[in-house]
Amino acid sequence: MKILIFKKIKVYSITFPSDDDEIDENEDEENEPKKRDIKKLFELAKPCFNDFKIYLKSVFKIINVKKIENHLIFGMDSFADTGKYIGIIWGIFSIINPMHKSLHLSAEPSFSGSRLDGRGTNEVEIYPLKLLVPTIRLISKKDVRTFIRGVWDER
Repeated sequence: MKILIFKKIKVYSITFPSDDDEIDENEDEENEPKKRDIKKLFELAKPCFNDFKIYLKSVFKIINVKKIENHLIFGMDSFADTGKYIGIIWGIFSIINPMHKSLHLSAEPSFSGSRLDGRGTNEVEIYPLKLLVPTIRLISKKDVRTFIRGVWDER
């Protein structure tokens, strides 16, 4: 994944691990998440729903999708389960693909054991300066600031 400015200047680049990369199991055990009080956070978020809705609408206007092409290879140990779930995935993709002209999602079954692989190309333009004004408007609301403080305290 690469994040580029003006389609030329690389800001950030990351390569996701593949099957060949080793994962340190000790790191997973040390990073156990803390339990959070979801009810308290939901009560803090209730008054902010309308503000978040307005903010998300303005964010969607700022994001320009150039191209999304992804291919998924999915398999399970059981042939029947593989067929059942790949059918569900194909059904979801058949609903999602016509939603945007630059969107192409595909999947194929793998009957050679458990497998979940994917490859794709995603080009999305985001104009961060246009995002500044709606973000300031959102943060200026008292209920939103209270919600942010509540989330911060739960960490």
